[in-house]
Amino acid sequence: MVKVIMHGCNGKMGQIITALLKEDSDAQIVAGIDAWDDGHNAYPVFKSIGECGIKADVIIDFSSARAVDALLEYCEENVVPVVLCTTGLSDEQLAKVKATSEKVAVLKSANMSLGINTLFKLLKEATSVFAPAGFDIEIVEKHHNQKIDAPSGTALALADSVKEALDESYYYKYDRSTERVKRDPKEIGISAVRGGTIVGEHEVIFAGTDEVIEFKHTAYSKSVFAKGAIEAAKYLAGKDAGLYDMSHVIG
Repeated sequence: MVKVIMHGCNGKMGQIITALLKEDSDAQIVAGIDAWDDGHNAYPVFKSIGECGIKADVIIDFSSARAVDALLEYCEENVVPVVLCTTGLSDEQLAKVKATSEKVAVLKSANMSLGINTLFKLLKEATSVFAPAGFDIEIVEKHHNQKIDAPSGTALALADSVKEALDESYYYKYDRSTERVKRDPKEIGISAVRGGTIVGEHEVIFAGTDEVIEFKHTAYSKSVFAKGAIEAAKYLAGKDAGLYDMSHVIG
């Protein structure tokens, strides 16, 4: 049984993971960390990671960027692997993530969905076939109207997967509204749509002469990210120090 500390346990993702792990026979939450708590969880909750004296095999983090520094220090001092799902980290924090991974296992990924991370692998192979044949490559991502960044981190990660199979002459194109020119064959177009309550939709289009191939992933709820984080935690428990991502989990 993998023992988990849920860092950010009372947030939306923390509560989804809490519910999923109630039904999981291979892992359980032994403690939670959250600045706010009303006692409704079945496990003890501490206001900060430094207050937690309960031993665990791995930490799942869905908190905030301001809490990450203390979390990384705790993981390094106590040699506890961490699945780091918090986004919006500064360059300094990203450097600290890398430094921490030299002492303890850290898994960080742009998107925790098993489906998206399988798509990363498929795109590299598809690109190596379609790009030399002259297919144009476009990425369209859709999210809810509360999302403040565009394009999404996942869209950029998909673009990076595509670009890995291409030469250096290819580049990203985010906006065509300011110019009136023919599309450059070396462009990787990235477009963002914001509206309603769309959880997340990503489509990669390979458009050739008289045929179009589309790879599409749609998230209908946040549980797809929670399930991925749980699988990542099971994978990471007991691993040696190093920087991991979801490709290790699905690979």
